[in-house]
Amino acid sequence: MAGYVTGAVAGGRAGEFAIETRELRKEFGRTVALAALTMTVRRGEVFGFLGPNGSGKTTAVKLLLGLTRPSAGEGRVLGAPLGDVGTRRRMGYLPELFRYQGWMTAREVLALHCELARLPRSSWPKEIAEALELVGLANRADDRSETYSKGMQQRLGLGVALLGRPELVVLDEPTSALDPVGRQDVRRIIGSLRDRGTTVFLNSHLLTEVERVCDRVAIVDRGGVVAELSLADLTEERGVRLRVGDQVGAAVEVASRHGPAHVDGEWLAVDGIADADVPALVRELVATGTAIHAVVPTRQSLEDRFMALLGAEAGAETSKGPVAEASDDSEARS
Repeated sequence: MAGYVTGAVAGGRAGEFAIETRELRKEFGRTVALAALTMTVRRGEVFGFLGPNGSGKTTAVKLLLGLTRPSAGEGRVLGAPLGDVGTRRRMGYLPELFRYQGWMTAREVLALHCELARLPRSSWPKEIAEALELVGLANRADDRSETYSKGMQQRLGLGVALLGRPELVVLDEPTSALDPVGRQDVRRIIGSLRDRGTTVFLNSHLLTEVERVCDRVAIVDRGGVVAELSLADLTEERGVRLRVGDQVGAAVEVASRHGPAHVDGEWLAVDGIADADVPALVRELVATGTAIHAVVPTRQSLEDRFMALLGAEAGAETSKGPVAEASDDSEARS
């Protein structure tokens, strides 16, 4: 543990970030589970943490929660060093897999976790009522949890994570096993947390869900962050596709004046063109005798960027050794 630093992470104004890490590394024996994680999460934002299986996501979450200690690097959560016991009281956590006693009601489950969190007993009724209302279980509060659907179980888990009004909530794959209605419920709850200023750290592999709720994302691969992206900036990267039939070759030269253009079968794709400039492009093409059969606006999705970044990273890393996600067994032995 000689490389483990608990001091302040450089950069940023004091209090600006809920999470800061720099060159964070975790080894389990000879296995490198996390190589060099550097990222920042601003207070009050919904932050997505994305990556393929084995990229180090689970290990990173355990480090942020203080469930394991880093081998090297440094980090702070809510202004305190990683693993600070007092800071854990200001955090909520929803694990990917959890189960409550089926004979307990939602109200009883929440009361038990109020006690485990050592919240003042006088605050329990208000805490429980607020959690039930926020997650939409107020009308089922006294039903046994074994009667709940998967979506309701997930909402109960979120309610537990929100007890004590945590400043930071870490959600590990909160929608992975839910149907569309359940996913919509979780998105609504995450939106409510953003509205009240809570920082949400969302670990997920469901790119469409992340794209709907997050302000920014970090894409991690081989134990390190490949890129941090603003979803607002990503959705502004627009283009257009035009079906021009067998005249596509001649149309490329005209289209290239408006942005990078390439041929895709009978379609001409132009990247980076503003919506307001598309009519001018169409007029220019028609003036050259090109027949336009269809015009389809496009934008780059999070999945597009994700795959492009991981593809580039794979090409750059072919000569390096593997970085593996450590299993619970390997961690237990460390």
